[in-house]
Order: sequence, then structure tokens, then C-alpha cells
Amino acid sequence: MTDFDRTRALFHMPTGVIYLDGNSLGPLPLAATERVASLMTNQWGEMLIRGWNQAGWMNMPRRIGDRIGRLIGAPEDTVVMGDTLSIKVYQALASAIQLAAEADPKRRVILSDSGNFPSDLYIAEGLIGALDRGYHLKVVEPEAVEAAIDDSIAVLMLTEVDYRTGRLHDMKALTAKAHEAGALAVWDLAHSAGALPVDLAGADADFAVGCTYKYLNGGPGAPAFIYVAPRHLDSVRPALSGWLGHEKPFAFDLGYRPGDGIDRMRVGTPPVIALAALDAALDAWDAVDMTDVRARSIALSDLFIAEVERRCPSLTLGSPRDGASRGSQVSFLHEEGYAIMQALISRGVIGDFRAPNAIRFGFTPLYIGEREVLAAVDILSDIMNKRLWDVAQFKQKALVT
Repeated sequence: MTDFDRTRALFHMPTGVIYLDGNSLGPLPLAATERVASLMTNQWGEMLIRGWNQAGWMNMPRRIGDRIGRLIGAPEDTVVMGDTLSIKVYQALASAIQLAAEADPKRRVILSDSGNFPSDLYIAEGLIGALDRGYHLKVVEPEAVEAAIDDSIAVLMLTEVDYRTGRLHDMKALTAKAHEAGALAVWDLAHSAGALPVDLAGADADFAVGCTYKYLNGGPGAPAFIYVAPRHLDSVRPALSGWLGHEKPFAFDLGYRPGDGIDRMRVGTPPVIALAALDAALDAWDAVDMTDVRARSIALSDLFIAEVERRCPSLTLGSPRDGASRGSQVSFLHEEGYAIMQALISRGVIGDFRAPNAIRFGFTPLYIGEREVLAAVDILSDIMNKRLWDVAQFKQKALVT
């Protein structure tokens, strides 16, 4: 059994704050402060450039990739770190398109849904325009994805958990349907990794990507990861053929040759300081069972939904009611959602707002329990029933919502 009292003690939480926004940015792991300080002082400071060899900086993307692989059901040597999630989406989609074209060059449709994070759709549009080979992006409602998979599809590109509502796709079933139709499947795990059990190998996914600053607590701008199924590792050609994805980076050949296996998905210089913070954050997961995390997150979310619906009747549930059908987040809808969230934040309850009308709350059992959930509902109920959100200061939109 996972000891959530132990994991709670691993994080810094400001006094007077109930943090229900770990689905956007996880809190600071206490170990990360010391780990980064040590790297900067003892490694960067004393070793200087020798740190690439002596401190193992060059191997961090593979080593930490394997640590994340354990949480997402990926075999060793199939996950590597680096760059941003948008870059990893580009790599995965471009590689999937290449493999699909080799199998059947007549397929020209990339299928996604309207619940996908907009950045993934933007990347797809940009890549399609750059290729200029007649591909097009087809976006359907989430419930219509399965029926839209046919022999015109080259690549199915989905985010497993909807960023706005928390609705959860059936990765295994949809991947199987894509494969039956002759398509490949690319999965974005931004709201899955660290939130719920993921089994990429069991689902037979072709590619997966994800960020590490949400449930994995890697810090603002923490590097992303990419997974490539073992069957594709030696045949996939990375669209972004960067220096560190070369077979022999320090031979300085003028021509590109892809590295072995997952190394070919590396691009640029590893963000060593950010990786050190992430490495420290992942220590919290060493004694964590993801099935325990999942059961606890559903229980906390169910408690929150029941109490909010009982005490705040003007809010409408925007997430699936069945805990098994959503990730570890809950959204409620209100036309003044932004102001409501600002009022909550002013009282120490931190969630976030997603346009046009969703107030969103994340439930992360590593540091959130029933006490915080009930206290948050007390404050939300007070704000709603007294209309404390209805003041000008809470309606002035900030740059980040």
C-alpha cells in the first residue's frame, strides 16, 4: 500500500494554500532544491565542462527516460527525455506519418478530436503544411473517434485525458481499432503520466509523448519525453535530425546517420539543470503504486463532486460523473468561471480556468487528502452563495489563466 502521509512530506506547500492545480504545475519537491543546488555548485561549479563525462550529464535523458517508462508501462530503452512537448509531438507525428506512408502511401488523413490540446492540433497543421503532400487533419467530437477510424486514416493522434473536462479515452481499444484499419496511433500523456496507470506496451501504442511539469512535478518548463514502440525503434526516421540524435555525435560528420534505438529521437543539448530537478521529483514515485494513486484520486474527485453539487447548485459538472471515465481532474462550468477562480485563488484555493467557462481542479493524492478537499468546498460554497466573485478585480484577465 502506498503511504500518502510519506509522500505528502516530500513536497513544499505554502502556508494557507490548498493546491488543486497539480494538473497544470506540480508543487516543488523538497529534494529538488538540494539536488539542483548540488549540481550547480559541485558539478557545474567544480567540474565545469568535465561534468558531461564525470557527472553523467550526457546519459541523463536515457536514464531518466527509463524512470518515467516505469510509470507509463514502457520497456527499458524506449523512452528518452528532452526538448518541449510540442517538439516531441512534432517528432512523434512526423515519424508516424513516415511509417504509415511506407506501408500505404494512399492514406492522407490524420485523425484527432476536439478535446485534444490545441497545441497538438497546431503542430499537426504546421507539419501538414510543411509536408505539402495532400495530408489533412480531421477533427471529430471525442465520442465520434472510434466510428471515424477507417482505411483512409494514416495516423490517429489523441490526448488520453481531455485537458478541459478530464474525459478519458480507452487507449487500448482505440489503438486496436486503428491498427485493424492499418493506421498508427500517437498518444499524448500530458494529463496521464503520474495521474493514472498507463500501459503503453499492453495497449500496443506506436508512439507516446508527455510533459513532466504537471503530475510528475518536474518544475516550470521541465523537459518532455517521447516513447517509441520497440518494433519501430530501428526503422523510424526522426524528422528533427539533431546533433545528439546522430549515431556518433562527436565524430562531427557532415552527414546525418540516426543513432541506435531511442537515441535517434534526441535532438539538442540536454537541459541538465531541469533534468536534475525532475530526477529528484521522480524519487517520490519509487515507493508508489499507481493503482493506489488511481483509487485515491477517484475517491477524492468523487467527494469533491458530491459536495460541490450539494452546496453550489449554480455550478454545472463539466466532467464525466463516472470516475473510471475521467483522469485525475474535475471541471465545473459557469459563465463567470474566470472570476470565480480568481476569487478562490484570493482565498488560498488554487485551481485554474479554461475558456470558455470551466473552473478546473486537479486531485493529486501524493499531497492532497480529504481535509483539503472539504476545506476547498467550504470556501467555494461561501464564494458562490454570497456572490463574492462578482467584483471588478476578479474579472480582469491575467496573461496566464
